[in-house]
Amino acid sequence: MSKRDYYEVLGVSKSATKDEIKKAYRRLSKQYHPDINKEPGSDEKFKEITEAYEVLSDDQKRSQYDQFGHAGPQGFGGGGGFGGADFGGGFGGFEDIFNTFFGGGGRRDPNAPRQGADLQYTMRLDFEDAVFGKETIIEIPKEETCDTCKGSGAKPGTSPETCSHCSGSGQLNVEQNTPFGRIVNRRVCHHCHGTGNIIKEKCRTCSGDGTVKKNKKINIKIPKGIDDGQQIRISGEGEPGINGGPAGDLYVVFHVREHEFFERDGDDIYCEMPITFAQAALGDEIEVPTLHGKVKLKIPAGTQTGTRFRLRGKGVHNVRGLGVGDQHIVVKIITPTKLTEQQKQLLREFADISGSVPDGHEESFFDKVKRAFKS
Repeated sequence: MSKRDYYEVLGVSKSATKDEIKKAYRRLSKQYHPDINKEPGSDEKFKEITEAYEVLSDDQKRSQYDQFGHAGPQGFGGGGGFGGADFGGGFGGFEDIFNTFFGGGGRRDPNAPRQGADLQYTMRLDFEDAVFGKETIIEIPKEETCDTCKGSGAKPGTSPETCSHCSGSGQLNVEQNTPFGRIVNRRVCHHCHGTGNIIKEKCRTCSGDGTVKKNKKINIKIPKGIDDGQQIRISGEGEPGINGGPAGDLYVVFHVREHEFFERDGDDIYCEMPITFAQAALGDEIEVPTLHGKVKLKIPAGTQTGTRFRLRGKGVHNVRGLGVGDQHIVVKIITPTKLTEQQKQLLREFADISGSVPDGHEESFFDKVKRAFKS
């Protein structure tokens, strides 16, 4: 009978992350472990799950499996995937050649300290808080080292024992005779799940996991100038380390809410400022809001709608300390919708005096018409 696809065995997609593969293996190994599941065929199912995990959890083996399938690059499947084989029967130097090309060799110590997984937290942030920064407290659910057993997973007063099946290596050697000699495949020990230890009396608080899920409050300092989609790293606030290893990190990703008046582009701020026709024609000095307070802005006489003014240094502090942006103000001339009779009469008189063509545009307009006919 042909082997099932390893991704199908673990119930994950081919784009699954290492964490997703690990979670799937943990769930299935608990479900089909021979010491727990006494149904016929559970032991074979467990071996299949363990074999799939052994390959897909290793970057090199997974790459070879994705490229060549179960057969392997040279057709030596051996029933165990790509698990660093020892070739006997006169092929003493073949393992060295295999390791040279495919990176074989010893596995890492299952009891060696390993860094914990990183965590990610998404935070909504007001526009002003992103510009000026703030200190706040967030609360996140995370795995913490069990206080009862201090992370050992064993009942207080007891200790994990070295697995007698694999002698603490976390691996089992499975020998197989082939026409080429005897092949030794190394597989994850299904008795200790590759940890090298057996916990006979489990901690009641964490059920032997060594960790418990808690809601932890963490004080974070948001730097001024942080922008939408950017993140900060908080060292050591991820999942706890394994076997005494360092904890992972926490990454806080920010999504900034829009402002009703200001718009941001990098470190610059943009806004529209309404002015009247009289202010645009005669000139004026107006008060303009900025993120740093109100400032005076001089509007020259004859200003056209859409004219842009720049206020230097009134933008956002660069989050990396590379200066401060500017604020850009685009003036928009507002046409009144309700006029008194006196206002209408004055505008009629103004129109009569000015003529039907706007002053200063007559020559350029007719020049454009002439050029259009000549083309």
